[in-house]
Amino acid sequence: MELLIAFSTDDGENFNDDHFGMAKYFHIYKFSDGKEKFIEARENVKYKEDETLKHGDPGKAKATSSAVGDADVIIGKKMGPNIVRLLKRYVCIVTKTNTITDAIQLVHKNMEKIIEEKNKGENRKHIVLRP
Repeated sequence: MELLIAFSTDDGENFNDDHFGMAKYFHIYKFSDGKEKFIEARENVKYKEDETLKHGDPGKAKATSSAVGDADVIIGKKMGPNIVRLLKRYVCIVTKTNTITDAIQLVHKNMEKIIEEKNKGENRKHIVLRP
């Protein structure tokens, strides 16, 4: 199975320290056949606009979904109250690592679990990945 996964980052290497939707960029990777390939960096164009919205605002969830687009999975160090809305569309993963490189390895090790959660549709729960 092929998955598009969005990683939240401000610098392209490390996860941002705030909620997923507050990242400046989403780095999109395609995972397929046990390998990953960097596809693109998507700017979170709603990032500055969203700073005035409170956490959990439905408009913020919509803005995040717009920036993430067609990804299947989103990964960050923190998720805000909008995780309830985002789970309807994405597998949401909280990682206890600091770098995207380390998180990529965790994704490979947990791919079966991630696919299983994706297949639950709107009934999915978030996943926490630890090293």
